[in-house]
Amino acid sequence: MANNTLKNIEKIESTLWEAADQLRANSKLTSSEYCMPVLGIIFLRHASNRYETALAQIKADQAAGKMPSRPLVKGDFIKRRALQLPESGRYDYLLKLPTGASLGTALVEAMKAIEAEFEPLRGQLPKEYDKFDDKLLEVILRTFDSEALRNASGDVFGRIYEYFLMKFAMQGAQDNGEFFTPPSLVQTIVNVIEPDHGIVLDPACGSGGMFVQSSHFIESHGQDTGHKVTFYGQEKTGTTIRLAKMNLAVHGLEGHIREANTFYEDVHPIWGECDFVMANPPFNVNMVDADKVKDDRRLPFGLPGVNKAKKVSNGNYLWISYFHSYLGPKGRAGFVMSSQASSGGHGEAEVRRKLVETGDVDVMISIRSNFFYTRTVPCELWHFDKGKPEERRDQILMLDARNIYRKVTRKIYDFSPEQLANLTAIVWLYRGQQERFLGLVQEYFATLCDEAAAIAGAVGAFEADLGELADPAYEAYRIDRSDLTTRLEVFLKQYQIALPATNADQHTARLVFDPLAEGARGLVKQVDLLYKLAAADGDSSDRKRLKQLDEKRKQAVEQLKLTAYYHRQIHWLQERFPEATMTEVPGLCKVVSRAEIEAADWSLTPGRYVGVAPPEVDEDFDFEQTIRDIHVELKDLNAEAVELAARIQENFEELGV
Repeated sequence: MANNTLKNIEKIESTLWEAADQLRANSKLTSSEYCMPVLGIIFLRHASNRYETALAQIKADQAAGKMPSRPLVKGDFIKRRALQLPESGRYDYLLKLPTGASLGTALVEAMKAIEAEFEPLRGQLPKEYDKFDDKLLEVILRTFDSEALRNASGDVFGRIYEYFLMKFAMQGAQDNGEFFTPPSLVQTIVNVIEPDHGIVLDPACGSGGMFVQSSHFIESHGQDTGHKVTFYGQEKTGTTIRLAKMNLAVHGLEGHIREANTFYEDVHPIWGECDFVMANPPFNVNMVDADKVKDDRRLPFGLPGVNKAKKVSNGNYLWISYFHSYLGPKGRAGFVMSSQASSGGHGEAEVRRKLVETGDVDVMISIRSNFFYTRTVPCELWHFDKGKPEERRDQILMLDARNIYRKVTRKIYDFSPEQLANLTAIVWLYRGQQERFLGLVQEYFATLCDEAAAIAGAVGAFEADLGELADPAYEAYRIDRSDLTTRLEVFLKQYQIALPATNADQHTARLVFDPLAEGARGLVKQVDLLYKLAAADGDSSDRKRLKQLDEKRKQAVEQLKLTAYYHRQIHWLQERFPEATMTEVPGLCKVVSRAEIEAADWSLTPGRYVGVAPPEVDEDFDFEQTIRDIHVELKDLNAEAVELAARIQENFEELGV
């Protein structure tokens, strides 16, 4: 059920973006001109939804006698995480404007009305709508007025807003996309530092993604973000602050975000008191005035190096020092940093030595190139923990994740949810939290059982539409399918109710399932073959039946692959950590001591310590995933070719050719 819901949201996101981007292309506006107005309309649709939901709850409470019948006030809506929208600020009001009315003017007035009701958004909502054609605005408004969106929850709108931020970042809509940190990197940081209480600071907060992911983490543990944390942010670009404040509002969050250049300004009274610091600062800035920062209390380790022009040679270690200094006595920090910083020499090496000697450096993670949307550079995720237990103060976990990724497009990679979970599980083992590692494996078994239980229905539906085939392959399939489903029933009877909890029981269960996973992969090939045979035997009159059969084939194949996929996650963890304890895995991870780091010139580059994984035959090579990756590249190349052809044609027309 959850998987279907996720697919529905992804479909909505994709459909909305395609419609909105097509409109942008037809209007000949640049991404930066289009970005804020479209995000403003998403916010307006969301605010109207929240208002209608809260109003319905209020009326129900009044009808039930839980609330007196009286004129409503702002507080009635705020306690239900909504705004008391004036009529002119409601989405339906705009859609019902009479023909000839200026939608641009009405949208500007709607944004002003909302700002008047919600102080944190004062002066932040977009008001550039009067430069848009009214017909274009009407199409955009109706695009975001589908039945699915009229009934969508705040979580859905939060996702859509983040999705549009990501897509605009890919186009370089603002500051070359630097306003948006890829979710995979933010989620990795959140998973390591676990920001679940107190003061959370992002001194380079961009569009507020660190805050949003922190709230997701808190709410996934059944807690209310508003009661657990207080968000503080600094950002030097006013336009980006507007993105951040809308992002928080669309997620039902609030934060103290100020416009400031963090190199020179410290505008929040929280220095040395933060429970968590998170950031993706600009890399390799080399124009910071050394005289202005040399006495800054946020530089306890000194300046990293000053050139002849009295500029700090590279601002990376200013950021690193700032992040460390903002932390309270037990605070944790996680941030994205240029891969150059972990092994930089001269003044940087001296600052790095002092950092390591504090014992607060906790986890270093290497990320391959192509995770950013507008830059191809690799990076590293640094993590500090001032509250590390004494037995680990001399240790740092080095995790090289450069060989872990999935392709989103030809040029962009990320982590799958399971890859993120598996990397986090390594951190748990480093911290001695074996029960969490075993809990993750148990969750995989629970999902594995659910997916395995759905196989019989999926392949049965395919068989029902397939009918009888006079081919030896059909009989072979029937035998193999019967054998697999029978053995799955036996497995489920043993493990579905009582999921394996101990490491020994989990290994036993996985070994029992090994041949079943192989059987599921084999059945995928047989299902595909039977469909091809049926298609070859059909004629033009069978087109509708074959289309239906192909849909059932896809569903059966997907179900078989999902089962094998979750088995593969269990195998990945157990193969590398057979005792469910932290151990060195060549090419992946190693816990290193301060002495080892000193011997390596105080380098904090994981690849220098974990070595190279030994070559091995991949017996579980995912051929289908490789084909999907190839299709991703081909799709992107085709899209680029179409766009280029359109641009060439447009240039010819402008030349009168």
